[in-house]
Amino acid sequence: MFSIKDRRDYFSRTIKEVEHFKLVEGIVQIGSGVNGYNDEYSDIDLMVAVFNIKNAEITRNYVVEIIRGFNPSYIKEKQFTKDIFLVIAFLQNGLEFNISIVPTDFLSVKSPLWKVIVDKTGLVSETMHTENERFLSRPLKYNVGIDLAFEFVYCARSLEKELKRKNLIYALKMLEEMRDYTLIVQALNEEKKLHQFKAYGSLNPSFVERYLSTFTSEPTIENIRSSSEKITKLFISSVKQSTDYSMTPELEKLLPNSFFKMD
Repeated sequence: MFSIKDRRDYFSRTIKEVEHFKLVEGIVQIGSGVNGYNDEYSDIDLMVAVFNIKNAEITRNYVVEIIRGFNPSYIKEKQFTKDIFLVIAFLQNGLEFNISIVPTDFLSVKSPLWKVIVDKTGLVSETMHTENERFLSRPLKYNVGIDLAFEFVYCARSLEKELKRKNLIYALKMLEEMRDYTLIVQALNEEKKLHQFKAYGSLNPSFVERYLSTFTSEPTIENIRSSSEKITKLFISSVKQSTDYSMTPELEKLLPNSFFKMD
């Protein structure tokens, strides 16, 4: 396992080597490291800004070579568009790197956790501040792109149908999706950064206790139905506190009859 000093040293080495590459315009740190890392398991998250589109792939290759010099266990290269790349790497000591490579014009802010580390022209800071103002001004900062209330009800109905068919595996799959939708609503209620949010233990203790009570050691029809009822009550409770989502009476009536009366 890596130490805090190991992470600090790898961070410094990475910044120094990437900064010297002539196609790099700037480097932005993102994630928990901006505030000093959540704990000893936190990884290194960076955005590397390049001067123009044609520099992105070349810079990605350069970043990969830097990481290879750290003797990694594994490197995964992803490409989201022809101009935006992501390098994920795991070192022998367990330290994880997530480094995106993007043209400065395409930089974006997806959470409040960011800090400009290198800026050769001033444009990286300017772009990030502009994007941050956009981020803060959005009525719904973390738009998941779906109607959470409808999707939750759809999963609840599917779960009940599959229980009647004794298709427990699919019912469990639906239950897990219902849990995911509930976590999203609660995280938004508590103004947590939804992008890559993992600190679920920091949510309201009462919510966490009710959420964990939806898990059971034995996947029987009765236990799955009981878990479904519990997560449904928790979802509705969270939605009632939400300023972003709502459950209409018409939609709530579509929930399986066995779930009523709700608390």
